Amino acid sequence: MRLSNPFRSRPNNFLQHLAAQADKTREGLEMLETFFQSHDANDARRVEQIEKEADELRRILIDDLNRAFVTPIDREDLFALSRTIDDVLDYAYTTVDEIQLFSLAPTDLMRKMVAILREAAEELHLGVLQLRDRPQLALTHATRAKKLENRAEGLYREALAELFQQPKTLDDIMLMLKRREVYRHLSNAADRGDEAANIISDIVVKMT
Repeated sequence: MRLSNPFRSRPNNFLQHLAAQADKTREGLEMLETFFQSHDANDARRVEQIEKEADELRRILIDDLNRAFVTPIDREDLFALSRTIDDVLDYAYTTVDEIQLFSLAPTDLMRKMVAILREAAEELHLGVLQLRDRPQLALTHATRAKKLENRAEGLYREALAELFQQPKTLDDIMLMLKRREVYRHLSNAADRGDEAANIISDIVVKMT
């Protein structure tokens, strides 16, 4: 069940903007997972559209930060958290781009990585939602996100080991290199999600 945004009724609230951005990232990862199952160009375009919508939300947040004299959380932390959440979705979009560019079919390990990244995006969204009123719960969600990102990195290493055992012909090598690029983008998404979770944890420490 998706939780409602508790900051929606408060205009110009930085956490509201940040929660909206995190929700877009969650939505984008859900659509990436859908695309990996359907391989439908319409789903790919939807990932791109969600990424653009999230960029606009980030621009609004940054504009408000630039105008504000006082912020509920350190300005640098808000900026950094927004940037890393944005990076997660950026890498989801570039993953779609690479899949289409190379005309690749997602592997089982790719699908597993995306499923984990989608779960982590959900935890990051919940963590942002709880930052203001329940910081310890936000920390719990951040910790869960980090564990999920670690699982994604484990799958990345497994995928690389599998890739380098397979090549026998030139075509095999070309396929290996293409798949490695996709895995690299998914790994980068995991790295940025891990950093977002770290920033949430740092914010909680400062608040408590």
